Amino acid sequence: MEQKSLNKIIEESIKKNWNCPALSDYKGVTLYYRDVARRIEKIHIMLDMCGVNKGDKIAICSRNQANWAVTFLAALTYGAVPVPLLHEFKSGNIHHLVNHSESRVLFVGDSIWEDLTQSEMPGLEAIILINDFSLLYAKSQEIESAREHLNELFGKKYPRSFHPECVSYHEDSPEELAMINYTSGTSGFSKGVMLPYRSLLSNVYFGKMAEPHLDNSTNCVSMLPTAHMYGMMFEFLLEFCVGTHVHFLNKLPTPKIILDAMGTVKPDVVISVPLVIEKIYKKKLEPIINRRDIRLLLRLPIIDEMIQKKINAQLETAFGGQFREVIIGGAAFNREAEAFFKKIGFRYTVGYGMTECGPIITYAPWDQNRLYSCGKAAPRMQIKIDSDDPQNIPGQIMVKGDNVFLGYFKNEEATKEAFTEDGWFKTGDMGVIDSDGFLYIKGRCKSMILGPSGQNIYPEEIEGEINNMPYVVESLVIEEKGRLVALVYPDYEMATADGLNNAQLLEKLKLSIKEMNEHVPNYCKVANVELFPEEFEKTPKKSIKRYLYQRSNE
Repeated sequence: MEQKSLNKIIEESIKKNWNCPALSDYKGVTLYYRDVARRIEKIHIMLDMCGVNKGDKIAICSRNQANWAVTFLAALTYGAVPVPLLHEFKSGNIHHLVNHSESRVLFVGDSIWEDLTQSEMPGLEAIILINDFSLLYAKSQEIESAREHLNELFGKKYPRSFHPECVSYHEDSPEELAMINYTSGTSGFSKGVMLPYRSLLSNVYFGKMAEPHLDNSTNCVSMLPTAHMYGMMFEFLLEFCVGTHVHFLNKLPTPKIILDAMGTVKPDVVISVPLVIEKIYKKKLEPIINRRDIRLLLRLPIIDEMIQKKINAQLETAFGGQFREVIIGGAAFNREAEAFFKKIGFRYTVGYGMTECGPIITYAPWDQNRLYSCGKAAPRMQIKIDSDDPQNIPGQIMVKGDNVFLGYFKNEEATKEAFTEDGWFKTGDMGVIDSDGFLYIKGRCKSMILGPSGQNIYPEEIEGEINNMPYVVESLVIEEKGRLVALVYPDYEMATADGLNNAQLLEKLKLSIKEMNEHVPNYCKVANVELFPEEFEKTPKKSIKRYLYQRSNE
C-alpha cells in the first residue's frame, strides 16, 4: 500500500539506508543516511530552542550543497515550512522575501550573508550559517546557549546511542502546506507558491514510476539550483526518498564542470535544462557535423548510420554512460538540436512542468516520446486545451490534479486569477494536444520569460526600472537568442532640447541599463538596448501588445 505521508517516506528511507552514502559535496565531504539523521535531529533541537512551531516558516538561501539538503529535510520533518530562496537573488530581494514569508529562522550561505543585514529582517529568531551550522545571530541568550551546548543537549536526548529506531518525524497530511517557493525575487511581483504535501508526494511517486531503477546502489549529480522545484524534486528529494547517493555541484555548473562530474560520478539519471545540452551540441557536435567531409559521409546510407552511432556513443560516454535517459525541462529546447538528438538515437526526453505543480505536468519515456512534444499528462494530472479545436488550434494549457498548488502566499487576487471557476489552473502557456494525448507547447500567453536555467523572468519588473530612467517614455523587454533586449521608446523632444542626437541618447540609455544590471540577478541582466521610433501598439486596456514584438530565438 502506498505511504500517504512524505515525511514517513523520508523516515523509512533513512532507516533502510542507514549505512549508505546519501549526500556529497562534489570532491568534498560525504554524509551517510545516518549522518543526515543526526544533523536533522540537532537542527530540530535548535528549532525547538528558537520557539519554532509546526507551520512556521524557515528560509534557506545558499548555493547547492549537502547541508542545504539537510536543512530542507530538517524543516520538513519538524513540521515547519521550508522557504527556499535562490542564492542569485540580490540582498534587498532576500530581505524582502524573508520578511514576506514571515520566516522565523534563516539558514544562509557564507558568501550571501556578507551582503545581508540582520536589522532588515526583524522577524527572525536566529540566523544560522549553513556551511557549518554556526550561529550568526540569535534574538535571545537561550538560543546562543542551546547552540553552544548542542552536542550536550543531543546526548541528553539520546543517552544510550542514536540508532534508526530513534528516527520519528512529523506525520503530514495531503492538504497541509509543505513549502513555499518564490517565483521572483522583487517586491512588486513576488509570488510565493504554496505547495501542499500531496503535490510533493505525487511528484515523488511520479519519479519512482519514471525512474524505477533508482535505489541505494545508484548515483545522481545535482547541478540545477535546489531552490528551484525542478532541481529540488528530481535531483534531490526523489533520490533521497529511494536511497540514491546525491552529488551536489557546489560551484557554478559550467559545461566543463558538469561533464567532469558526469564522467566521475557516472549518474544513473541525468536531469538537465536545454542550455546545458545545447551548449554541448554547439561546442562539441556542431563543429564535427559541419565539417565538409562529415557532411558528405552523412549523405551515404550505411556510413551515415555508423557516424550517428559513433556520435551517440561519445555523447553517452560524456554523460557517464550509466544513465537510463536524460530528462530535459525548464525551458524551450532548440528544435535543431532536438531533431539531431532524436535522429542519432540519443536517450533523451523533454518534460513540462511549473513551480505551481511541484513541478511535473507532462512526461513520456525517451523511447515513447514524440519529436517536439513534451509528453503526456503525468499520473494524477489532467490536461485540457482552452480551444475549440485542441488538436489544431493552440489554446491555453489548463491543468488539474494532485500536483497543483494551493495558491499564492498572501496574494488572494493572484490566486483567484490563476484558476478558472471550476478549478482548472491556468498555466499561461499555449499548446495543442494530439489524439494520443501528447502535448506540444506553442508559446506563452503571458509575458513571463523562462531563463536559460529555468528561472522565471518577469519583464514588467525590469521595464518598471527602465521606465524610471531619464529620457524613457516606455519600454519593452523581450528575449532574443537567449538574451534580454530592451526596446525603448524615448522622449525624443527632451533629448533634442538637451542637445543629444540619437547616438548620444542611446549611449546614455546603455549607461543607465549598465547601472541597473549591477543590482539585478544575472539572469535578469539586459544585454542590449534598441531605440524605438514610435509608441508601442496597445490594447484598449492600454497594455502593450507584446506578441507583436516577439523575435525568433532560433
